[in-house]
Amino acid sequence: MVELKTDASIDAMHAAGQVVGRALTAVREAARVGVSLLELDEVAREVLREAGASSPFLGYRPSFAATPFPAVICASVNDAIVHGIPTGYRLRDADLVSVDCGAVLDGWAGDSAISFTVGRARPADLRLIGTAERALAAGIGAAVAGNRVGDIAHAVGRVCRTAGYGIPQGFGGHGIGRRMHEDPGIPNEGRPGRGLPLRPGMVIAIEPMLIASGADAYHEAPDGWTLRASDGSRAAHVEHTVAITDDGPRILTAREPA
Repeated sequence: MVELKTDASIDAMHAAGQVVGRALTAVREAARVGVSLLELDEVAREVLREAGASSPFLGYRPSFAATPFPAVICASVNDAIVHGIPTGYRLRDADLVSVDCGAVLDGWAGDSAISFTVGRARPADLRLIGTAERALAAGIGAAVAGNRVGDIAHAVGRVCRTAGYGIPQGFGGHGIGRRMHEDPGIPNEGRPGRGLPLRPGMVIAIEPMLIASGADAYHEAPDGWTLRASDGSRAAHVEHTVAITDDGPRILTAREPA
């Protein structure tokens, strides 16, 4: 069931989203060659602590997971698409990093993700990340009352496919509110004019995931969480929490310019 949020609830979710934005900004600023993924997780933990927020990731255990998630960020490097567990791995020159983070503040959740490079960036990685961000912007642009979920999915997928990138099937965005994952699901590919109508008060997370090679195949790593591109190619993942309002889409997890 889709819960429509009031204006006051959306404002509260914006407050949670700003915590997420600060956490992601701090993580990106801390990400340097030689810094470990566990150290980046600690950076995000400190931002959440200072804000009085909790993590919807820490201890999260959906039906597919053999163990609860042990961190407050997902840190996915190079061929890892999403759900990477922070480890002692130390970042290397030219790594491509995707970081997903959530926060719960006063009972409301926010969820967002960024992708970036460390050290000397590969031009192909910058193109991949730029396309992911354009796909996210296209999806947000389609998140208007009167459209349907399929319009968002089509907008995201068209940008990704036109650029020649793969889309891992079965993974995408979601509704969000008191819980991190609510109805409806938001696919990253679909047919326009299909699916659930978009109404003011709906709040969703839109999150393109791209595989550089153009293949869609992925596999689960031995840790039971990380999804990796099956052919070992690079991947990118970006995300915003967005409210559908009478005045158009409102991004609740916008970050301050670097």
